[in-house]
Amino acid sequence: MTAFDFRPTLNAPDDDPYLWLEDIEGERALDWTASQSARTLGHFGGTQFERDRAALTAIFDRPDKIPPIRRRGQYLYNFWQDARNPRGLWRRTTLAAYMKAYPQWEVLLDLDALAVSDGEDWIWGGASIEPERRERAVLRLSRGGSDAVVHREFDLGSLSFVADGFNLPEAKGGIEWLDPDTLLLSSALGDGMATRSGYARTVRLWKRGADPLTAAVIFEADSESLGVSGHLDRTAGSERLWFIETPAFFEMIGHIGDRSGPKMQIDLPRDARWNGFGDWLAVRPRKPWTVGGTTHAADALIGISLSSFIAGERVFSTLFEPGDRRALQSCFWKNGKLIISYLVNLVPRFELFIPGRQEWTRQALDTMPAEGTVHLWPLNQERLDTNGEILVSAQDPITPPQLFLFDLNAAPPLGAPVILKRSPEDFDASGLVVTRHEAVSIDGEMIPYTQVGPANGNGDAPVYLTAYGGFGISLLPYYNSSLGKLWLERGGTCVVANIRGGGEFGSRWHDAGRRQGKRLAHDDFAAVAADLVRRGITRPRRIAAEGASNGGLLIANMLTRYPERFGALFCTIPLIDMRRYTKLLGTAGIDEYGDPDKPEDWTFLKEISAYHAATPGQPYPPILLATTKRDDRVHPGHARKMAAKLQALGYPAYFYEPSAGGHSYGKDNRERAAFIALGNNFLRSAIGWQDDRVR
Repeated sequence: MTAFDFRPTLNAPDDDPYLWLEDIEGERALDWTASQSARTLGHFGGTQFERDRAALTAIFDRPDKIPPIRRRGQYLYNFWQDARNPRGLWRRTTLAAYMKAYPQWEVLLDLDALAVSDGEDWIWGGASIEPERRERAVLRLSRGGSDAVVHREFDLGSLSFVADGFNLPEAKGGIEWLDPDTLLLSSALGDGMATRSGYARTVRLWKRGADPLTAAVIFEADSESLGVSGHLDRTAGSERLWFIETPAFFEMIGHIGDRSGPKMQIDLPRDARWNGFGDWLAVRPRKPWTVGGTTHAADALIGISLSSFIAGERVFSTLFEPGDRRALQSCFWKNGKLIISYLVNLVPRFELFIPGRQEWTRQALDTMPAEGTVHLWPLNQERLDTNGEILVSAQDPITPPQLFLFDLNAAPPLGAPVILKRSPEDFDASGLVVTRHEAVSIDGEMIPYTQVGPANGNGDAPVYLTAYGGFGISLLPYYNSSLGKLWLERGGTCVVANIRGGGEFGSRWHDAGRRQGKRLAHDDFAAVAADLVRRGITRPRRIAAEGASNGGLLIANMLTRYPERFGALFCTIPLIDMRRYTKLLGTAGIDEYGDPDKPEDWTFLKEISAYHAATPGQPYPPILLATTKRDDRVHPGHARKMAAKLQALGYPAYFYEPSAGGHSYGKDNRERAAFIALGNNFLRSAIGWQDDRVR
């Protein structure tokens, strides 16, 4: 028996001959991943792959793409990657300059140069700028893209690092400025400072010049909690600190306090989400909540004066009422106004509320784009500001993104947003149409999906199908340059499915697709694949499906549960081994999936643990499993072990693992392009798509 064999008779849940592949840096494991990646590149990394990689890299590096921005004081900050700066530049400009066709940027940090001088595989993780003087920032630098980061203080005047400043070794967690000489430190760094999930267990008060490991702990939670954080609320009349404990992924407990620690707990349901500004509080309960003699529906948005709530008042104003296919997506405060975003049967809608003691004034933001995928967010990173400028992004699968500026403080009636930037067209969309459809799932639920492709199908269309279906995250169709160039432009069809487990229709939709319902979410995806065949769009062997992370779990289950409905599968940065996922960086997911160490949870988890379900002699389609070595959110052992087992069982399984990328596809545009091009080349080859435009 070789090291790569898997004996089908060893089918008890803890019989695992591939545990050695969980050793991320183990010599034997790395030899295996290197040989497997070379084999995959040998099969699918030829001339077409190189052309596709070059085409995508050119798109990702375009000088006329929209630079994402956030404002701090007088400057707009942006992180930029292109061919000359593959790791990227941190830079800034003014709004007036940004509105020009070719803005002038002040470069603050060249990450490529820093990586060379430090001899480190640095990837940008973001920056926290001190909000009072705006003279210093704490930068987050990731080795290879991992979630754990190194913090380093940076002087914005001299454009140099502060040698004796707020500097932290690698750890998961973050900081928040209280003043130029004091930080709130929420980090897993130090003995006993991490939860079971690997996140911060404490909030510490870190003063300039002090050792962070001996900084005073002012808030802490049990190690079984997911994590904690601390935040300074500058919208209050005096300094107010919020301390947040997250016992589980969909729970939070809030406390108000000061620099000595919490003083009072906010009496809200643990499963509620809430957002405060000044003396106002907006609350979204996840389940029906009866309080003050009124029952508020799950996913309603209700508002109240915070001081009145603390004093015992429980009469809320109802701001948003959900419906069967009417669901709140997000809300944020801007200059004392609350802006909400919601979907009505997947169509975006936006409203503004001004709080009041008697009632909250409501105004529909009906000049916003009303079709496609639309997002709103504040231009300023600082919540305490007097301007009302927000950014608006609008796009659809065949219309490139546009970035707008909108002023909430403009005199009524509010006008239309002003366009700031337009993204270039990255692929030829002529002849393509976008249509909406619904498939009937196994229990009769109607599952929406969006189809993009030629107007008239021939029953043999090469179809790319994807979904996510987890953590209440909404997956809305957007302008995907990669798929547009490698799939749509060449005559293919692309489909995004809104399966259960997502947040498109609120908590009901999410809850139906988590824990015991995760299997049902996978049934939804298979139902969409079947509906594409029923409608005469394609045949099963012409359907190529891809999913990442939680979507990778979905794809692995399509292999073992619905192999007859697909021609090829691309499974990226996935969870697969649901018996050991909590031992592989995965305790944060217990709220979504269940706990495999509890017999009652393993009963349903084993039904979606594709690693255990894979058996010999099945009609499994070809599959490519891909991960990255530096992924410290979803362990690369999942993909490694699944590929090894499938190959030992005799299936056409391929594996690919670049060294960097974290929980994504690469550290720079070329690596990201290579990952995507390789996957698409595999999918096209496996479904037998040899279109004459693919050359």
